[in-house]
Amino acid sequence: MTPLSILDLCPIPDGQTAADAFRRAAELAQHAEALGYARYWVAEHHGMPGIASAATAVVIGHIAAATRHIRVGAGGIMLPNHSPLVVAEQFGTLESLFPGRIDLGLGRAPGSDRETARALRRDLLADADGFPRDVLELLDWFEPHSPERGSVRAVPGEGLAVPVWILGSSLFGAQLAATLGLPYAFASHFAPAQMMAAVALYRQRFKPSARLAKPHVMLGFSVFAADTDAEARLLASSQQQAFVNLRSGRPGKLPLPRAGYAENLAPQQRAVIDDALACTATGTPEAVAAELRAFIERTGADEVMVASAIHDQASRLRSYSLLMQAMQAGG
Repeated sequence: MTPLSILDLCPIPDGQTAADAFRRAAELAQHAEALGYARYWVAEHHGMPGIASAATAVVIGHIAAATRHIRVGAGGIMLPNHSPLVVAEQFGTLESLFPGRIDLGLGRAPGSDRETARALRRDLLADADGFPRDVLELLDWFEPHSPERGSVRAVPGEGLAVPVWILGSSLFGAQLAATLGLPYAFASHFAPAQMMAAVALYRQRFKPSARLAKPHVMLGFSVFAADTDAEARLLASSQQQAFVNLRSGRPGKLPLPRAGYAENLAPQQRAVIDDALACTATGTPEAVAAELRAFIERTGADEVMVASAIHDQASRLRSYSLLMQAMQAGG
């Protein structure tokens, strides 16, 4: 069976706090570990009232401490917001605390709006070559120390085998991951337009490296599984509302589900949802498993990272259970 993992933005549901989101995340990670999910990643976002994972490395430590063997990582760290040395130290620390369990996915988006990006001390005028240079610098900090680097050292960090991934939703990340011989994760769960082109480019141009011998692709996919189609559609309405609110400039906490929400949207808004959230399966366990298998067959994904922004925690846990059980039953 193709490995399944979980992407969690630590959503803050309406009526709850960031502390509640972190408790929910730890509970879900423990649940995922017991079910056999391969990885549990959290993502860096800033200034979002409904997302609690801004201090991503700290949240990773919280999740890793609550679990025993599931890999935990960043999907991802928005590298333009940080010094590569600081990221190497943070993830060197995590790898030292939880050896063999930490992943580092890198993205080039700010994970915020322009005003928030300025507050993060980010250089908004940086040239387009900045991200590749920062990735190369970060990779170098993980290498054993050499005199050529001078007196600056990443401690902890240097000499540690932290897997580094390139994340993306366009051809840029695919080209970079292929050139550097790194694994590639595509954000098809919310931006699927260039997925097939990016995957093809990555595989065609991949150059083996000391870190990776052959191409490895992980694709995002959203799942809302429940005992009935109607219940699953209701669960999915929270994410649909959150997406429309974000695109409308009104980001907020993860809304309560609303029956018939998508069906009552204006045609333009419905089209935006249908396009952006095209890599989504909603329905009974058998139905979502069939859709996910078809997605894997069509894309050749080596792994799938499942995202499920569900308001009710019990329903969220059950959705991941139903998906894994159905996938395992189908082989």
